[in-house]
Formats: sequence, structure tokens, C-alpha cells
Amino acid sequence: MKGKELLQQADHKMRFMGYARATRKTYHHWLAQYFRWCVRFPHGSSEDKARGFLTDLAVRCNVAQSTQHQALCAVVWFYKNMTESPLGTIGEFVNTARGSRLPVVLSQEETRALLDAMTGIHWLIASVMYSGGLRLTEALSLRIKDVDTGRQQITVRQGKGNKDRTTTLATSLAPHIQAQQERVQALHRGDTAAGYGEVYLPNAIARKYPNAAKSTAWQYLFPASKIGACPDTGVLRRHHIHPTAFTKALRAAKKKAGIKKHFTAHALRHSFATHLLETGTDIRTVQELLGHKHVDTTMIYTHVMQKHHVRSPLEALTA
Repeated sequence: MKGKELLQQADHKMRFMGYARATRKTYHHWLAQYFRWCVRFPHGSSEDKARGFLTDLAVRCNVAQSTQHQALCAVVWFYKNMTESPLGTIGEFVNTARGSRLPVVLSQEETRALLDAMTGIHWLIASVMYSGGLRLTEALSLRIKDVDTGRQQITVRQGKGNKDRTTTLATSLAPHIQAQQERVQALHRGDTAAGYGEVYLPNAIARKYPNAAKSTAWQYLFPASKIGACPDTGVLRRHHIHPTAFTKALRAAKKKAGIKKHFTAHALRHSFATHLLETGTDIRTVQELLGHKHVDTTMIYTHVMQKHHVRSPLEALTA
């Protein structure tokens, strides 16, 4: 079977298993790379090919550790779910030399300046991300029903690792969220009157609740400005705002605010965690709010905290 056919079958399998589109896209990329590798080096067992592929990524491509791990996960998934012979122990392979990096964290003053430089829907998205430590994809995927202004709570559905969690919503954002919900409801009524009004739902939800796709509660909180075709089915729907639109707005706000640090939207999540720890929030609580599986992942923010109790020795020389 050709690589293109294998990729199509793998994509159908991942859709059937309920994998997020971003995960499917990542696995598709690495499986395509792996299949090309196998064409160049057809000899040896599956374990030999996998080991050689991962080593090549580290030696020739010099990818980051996380990138190499993504490729490994994609290859393991393929053999486990698409063949009758799951991948065995592949033995030692060259790990990438590029180590982990500390996250970029904005100070509270920089965060305030960044938000002040943003307007409209992009300001609200950024504020929600910083308010609850959400990833960009998590914020954009929020539905109307996922934000409870009364309880000041955000529910993140199918976050990283396909896990649900709850996190905080700032009290000051409640009236803005309510106004946005009302705007979405009015937009949805217009879409329904025009013969549309259906929103994308995960396969399991769509089967269990066939009428949910047209309900107001399931509409995206941050909808796109135009109706477009679903990339999987071709059905015309109103999806959420595209990540690149927000990224452009964030880049413009960064320039306007005069912030010199190089960062992406993920810095809002990093800043949320760091600022909570700096103000005395228990690390286990921060772990739960972020949805980290292990507290060791959350511990990285202790390395970028402002440790006010540490006094530089230079102070003694210049006093």
C-alpha cells in the first residue's frame, strides 16, 4: 500500500477515535516524514527503521526534544493502531541535543500594557487566557455553555491529553462575557434564519445529541466573522476565530505596548501560572488549574518566579 493511502487511512482512523484536528495534523506530518524515510531505507525491522528515523531527526535535523517526542508518538501510534504488529522495544537512539527552555513570562506591568494595547474580541480572548491560564486553542474552542459568569468558572473541554478541567474567570470579565454571549446568540439567530446555524461537534456528542449542533449553548463563544466549509466534511458552518487572526492582533499589541521580549500567545498561560505562584498560591492548585498531569511540569514556573528574598551581592558593593 502506498504512503498516501496509508496516510488517508490513518487520518480516518484518528477521526474515528476522536482525536483533535491539531493532533491529527501533527501525526499526519510525522507519518509522512517517516514513510519517506522508509522508502529511502527499506531494509531492517520496524524497530530498526523507527530508531534510524528518530536518530536522523536529532543528528541531521537538530530538532527539539519535544519535536522528536512528537515524531516518536506518531510512529508508535501507527504501528499500534494501523498494523498487526505493534512496535516493540526500539532500543537506544540519539536524543536531540537541544534541551528544554525556560518559559517566557511577562511581568504584571507588561501584561497590563499588552492588554491595554488590545481591543474588541481579541482583548477579550487574551483576557480570558490570562484569567484562567488557557492555551490559545482552548480559549478559541470555548462554547457559550462553557463559561459560567455566576460561578466565575471556565470549563475547558477536551484539553491537552483529551482531559476536561475547570479554571478561574475574573469577576471583572463577567459583564464582557455576558455581552459576548448575547452577541453570539443574535448572530446564531441570523445564521439559523439564513439556513445555517449548525456548529461542529465532536463525533460522540454529535451521535448522542443530534440536535445539539444547532443549539445556542454549543455555539463558539468567539465565532469567526464568516461561515466556511468544515475541512473534514465540507459542511458550511461558522467555526471559531482562526488562531492566526489572534496571533496578528497580539503581535500588533506587543509592538504598540513596546514590549521587547519575544513571546507567543502561550506567554499569557505562563504568566498566569507564575503570577499565581508569586502571590502565594499553592503549586498543587496551580497544577490543577493548568491541567498538568504531573506537578513536575508545573515546577518549571518556580525557576522564573521573582524571588524577592534573594539579594544580589552587587547590592553590597554599590550601597
